[in-house]
Amino acid sequence: MVNKEFFSALADLEREKGISEEIFIEALSNALASAYKKQFEGESGNVEVRMNAEKGTIRFFLTRTVVDSETPAEGEISVDAAREIKKSAKAGDVITEEFVPKDFSRIAAQTAKQVVLQKIHETERDNTLSEFSDKEGELMSGLVRKVDMRNVYIELGKGQIEGLMLPQDQTPGEKYATGDRVKVFVKKVKSGGRNAQVLVSRTAPGLVKRLFEEEVPEIKQGLVVIKAVSREPGHRTKMAIASSDPRIDAVGACVGNKGARVNAVVAELGGEKIDIILWSENPLEFIAKALSPATVLSVTQLTEKSAVAVVPDDKLSLAIGRDGQNARLAARLTGWKIDVKSESAAEKLNLGDYGALPPEEMPAEEDIPAEEAPAENGADGPETPADEA
Repeated sequence: MVNKEFFSALADLEREKGISEEIFIEALSNALASAYKKQFEGESGNVEVRMNAEKGTIRFFLTRTVVDSETPAEGEISVDAAREIKKSAKAGDVITEEFVPKDFSRIAAQTAKQVVLQKIHETERDNTLSEFSDKEGELMSGLVRKVDMRNVYIELGKGQIEGLMLPQDQTPGEKYATGDRVKVFVKKVKSGGRNAQVLVSRTAPGLVKRLFEEEVPEIKQGLVVIKAVSREPGHRTKMAIASSDPRIDAVGACVGNKGARVNAVVAELGGEKIDIILWSENPLEFIAKALSPATVLSVTQLTEKSAVAVVPDDKLSLAIGRDGQNARLAARLTGWKIDVKSESAAEKLNLGDYGALPPEEMPAEEDIPAEEAPAENGADGPETPADEA
């Protein structure tokens, strides 16, 4: 079988798609051999297809093992039959015989078309997945392609890759409809043949970080740094920031003129409240700021990783938040267990001076814990950093 036009077409595909001709030839050879075996079930032997791109040839061979038996099994040939092909054949030899398939052109053409199309699809997908491996932790925009009972499927990039948003990565209260354009955080790229997946999220703290990077030039330039993010998706986020330049108002940069920048992020998150907090090297001062919008009178360290924050009596519920949310987010943001008490309760307990510790007794910055620690009044440990979520 000679088909130089076929190999010429493969060369064109290699140039256009960047897919190796050798990959096509190997896949097609295996597919043609399998197709032949299925069509001619009576053939006894292993079919091998040899394709030569330089000569433009496609050749078929039947390989069988010589056995000393009058009833050879599949893939075998008797000694007498083998000697009709090769006079010196004996048991144990392997006989390879070239043959020309009959009435096989139509099936061969269909098989070639299917293999080529499938290989193009697989290779393009693998190439795109390879590009996506560098996008873990990044923000991407995509179109909702399908929504089932639990998962949301999103077309990413040029539509060649599908992002999967699992239930735990969907923001409570958000509705997703086919055709909607959404921004998502790329959590993980899992490559592995047909099981390759790009997992995306709308709940990761990293989504908030990337949205602010998109809105605030000072963050992208490195003049303002996001230190930590704690989030309860769909409800509230606390974000700690710092400036590498004392002349820059970090909070003002994130809020923007008349709140334009923060409002853009809030709108993208469906109205989720965002507290922007100035980070401090002093952990007790940082705790006081993290309990915003409540006013904190004092913070006292109790143990290495826990502290008591005292607030005015009329601000206790604000400091703790509904179902303990505000105190819980503050604990995750700071990495400390925080016990929030009213001023009158602190006086009744006679726990001593609730002022902040003197500077020489302050824990060093590197002592701020990174693991979660449950706290009273609904406050628990720190959330995963935004760029690792």
